[in-house]
Amino acid sequence: MKAITGIGIGVAMAGIMVGALMEGTNPAGLINIPALCIICGGTIGVTMASTNFRSAMSMPKLAIQAMKGDDHDATHTIQTMVQLSEKARRNGLLALEEDVANIDDAYTRKGLQLVVDGTDSDLVRSILESEVEAMEHRHHQGAQNFKAASGFAPTIGILGTVMGLVNVLAHLNEPAVLGPHIAGAFLATLYGVGSANIIFLPIANKLAAMSAEEANHRYMVLDAILSIQAGDNPRVLGEKLEAHIPPAERGKQAEESAEAEPLREAA
Repeated sequence: MKAITGIGIGVAMAGIMVGALMEGTNPAGLINIPALCIICGGTIGVTMASTNFRSAMSMPKLAIQAMKGDDHDATHTIQTMVQLSEKARRNGLLALEEDVANIDDAYTRKGLQLVVDGTDSDLVRSILESEVEAMEHRHHQGAQNFKAASGFAPTIGILGTVMGLVNVLAHLNEPAVLGPHIAGAFLATLYGVGSANIIFLPIANKLAAMSAEEANHRYMVLDAILSIQAGDNPRVLGEKLEAHIPPAERGKQAEESAEAEPLREAA
């Protein structure tokens, strides 16, 4: 499910809030603007200080991507590559030039264009592997920023609590205000620990998982492109690419190929 991260965060927040309500907590009592300013401003600031400007500015976009959870249709990719392999074996690699222009994925399009241009297979592999490595480096940096924020937030929360308790100590002669001030002080720790474990760390883990999935998908495409260039049997190519997808999904590719076969024969 694409939105599993957003759903999971929502379930966690709802579960915590329901438990708090069952214990008699007043939701309005959990709102403290000064504590929010300390956590949000402090965490954002130190996270920005620990990375570069471009990486910091990309964090909101990455958080949205983690919530959406883009999926890669490996089965469709395998079917497409098998069809391209069949065409290349029948008509030659130059026959793929028209198909290359219609491919949406930039990585796949680049690899096939290199093959159509007659680039040496070792150079094709080197270029495409460098693309994957660069992508993994960028994705690692993005996930690392959220992981760093998950470490900073609780510490900033403790700082906020200490600042609040200092204010409490300044009003020991006013017993009527001690309770609200102490509660407000500890809310900073609540916000810090909560944001770290409910928001930042799950997003960091999801971004890392998405990066690994995309890298696996690109290596599958790389294997397909090199096999097409080498003129491998399309059926063998399909079986080879299936190693990149879970066993439970491998049957789908075979079924779709079987359904597409009569259409190709009719054409």
